[in-house]
Amino acid sequence: MEAYHNCLRCMNRRVRILTVDGQRHEGVIVNVDRNNVYLKRDGAERVQTSAFFGNPYGANDILTLSLFTLLAIALI
Repeated sequence: MEAYHNCLRCMNRRVRILTVDGQRHEGVIVNVDRNNVYLKRDGAERVQTSAFFGNPYGANDILTLSLFTLLAIALI
């Protein structure tokens, strides 16, 4: 629940997210639900998401990350 509230506080702001498996992602948080955070990335690199149900936005530049995999969020 703490990751959810941290993501809500960072909505529409540029962040760097570190996941428990050591991956780092940068972008702007565009949405948060109880299970996932949706990160709009700057680059066009291909990244496999940690969410199970896909991307509701249908855009390649939106990365869906499961809140359960988040280790840290930092404003940049």
